[in-house]
Amino acid sequence: MDDTTIKELQSAAFERLIQHLRERKDVQNIDLMNLAGFCRNCLSKWYREEAQKKGIEISDPDARRHVYGIPYDEWKQKYQK
Repeated sequence: MDDTTIKELQSAAFERLIQHLRERKDVQNIDLMNLAGFCRNCLSKWYREEAQKKGIEISDPDARRHVYGIPYDEWKQKYQK
């Protein structure tokens, strides 16, 4: 498999993970941290950091919106326990 295909598959898997977490609003970030060692905020931070490596500036709120699907403050109000 060539590098481009590998990257496309990795990207698709990442987007599926994000979609899965968007659908599982019942799973709290603290639960993810305790069980897996990462949470939605970690994913948004990694997304932003990878963009920076390529010279692309993404704000923290924009990165979080990409992961959460809505503004972070709105997600916290609706779903954070």
